[in-house]
Amino acid sequence: MTHTTVAPDDKRDVRRADKAAASDRSKAENRLGMRLVAPAIFLMLLVTAFPMLRAIYLSVFNYSLTAPDDREFVGLSNYLTALTDSLFWETTLNTVFIMVVTVAIELVIGFAFAMVMHRVIFARGVIRTSILIPYGIITVVSGFAWQFAFSNNNGFVNAWLPFVEDNFNWFGEYGSAMAAIMVSEIWKTTPFMSLLLLAGLAQVSEDMLEAAKVDGATWWQRLWKVILPNMRSAIMVAVLFRALDAYRIFDNIFVMTAGAQGTESISFLTYRQVIEQFQLGIGSALSVLLFLSVLLIAFLIVKIFRVDLAAARQEG
Repeated sequence: MTHTTVAPDDKRDVRRADKAAASDRSKAENRLGMRLVAPAIFLMLLVTAFPMLRAIYLSVFNYSLTAPDDREFVGLSNYLTALTDSLFWETTLNTVFIMVVTVAIELVIGFAFAMVMHRVIFARGVIRTSILIPYGIITVVSGFAWQFAFSNNNGFVNAWLPFVEDNFNWFGEYGSAMAAIMVSEIWKTTPFMSLLLLAGLAQVSEDMLEAAKVDGATWWQRLWKVILPNMRSAIMVAVLFRALDAYRIFDNIFVMTAGAQGTESISFLTYRQVIEQFQLGIGSALSVLLFLSVLLIAFLIVKIFRVDLAAARQEG
């Protein structure tokens, strides 16, 4: 009886052929995906291209609506003014702080909600609908509701918290005002995070969980070794979407504090320059800087998670 063996060179050739086939399949899927999203991208550019180009154009001028005939070309002077102004960096730190804290808390609470929605058997539709109700409320409405809740005259937060005085003014100082803003943001957008994580939980194989359970893995071990690694791409998408949305926060600040006590965000600072002070030049420069910082945050999040979609599809 004869035995056939595969030479090491032949094995390497087989592996290279498999990788080449997976790469070709991945490229074909990418080309198909680009063709499918091309119409949507075209429509988005059609709607957003002119405002973006207009903002870039106005940002190189010293242009105020109070003197529309005195437009003066200043090049990058507006950008230098913004980047050397301490107020710009204070609002940037505020925005980053709100983004990091709210997204981190929403990730934890949203995952807990997603686990409940994924595992619940009875009244599943009622539970999912109840959890998603806050996300369906208009942000301005929820902002007014939480402003009322934190009011020191007739709000219920002071009465419910035993360690807070009944007449404590949440909007009287920076720390408490920021806390109130972040609570309203977390309450409003956690359901969105849980909805994205629920979609990721649906992709976790029950067979893998059962196998880990048979092997003696505890619930925490199954969570860290099976569930979270298989949800990495869904977690990245959830964090990416919420971080970009939180970085553009405006409504809650506008309604609850109007930027008082140093609670301005970059979006609110841009609003004040354009709408209140009629400075289209510097306001446009701030909007361009906001757009560039959003792109930077998206790039960093994608790099931090290092999600390999081809590997996730077991092509690599």
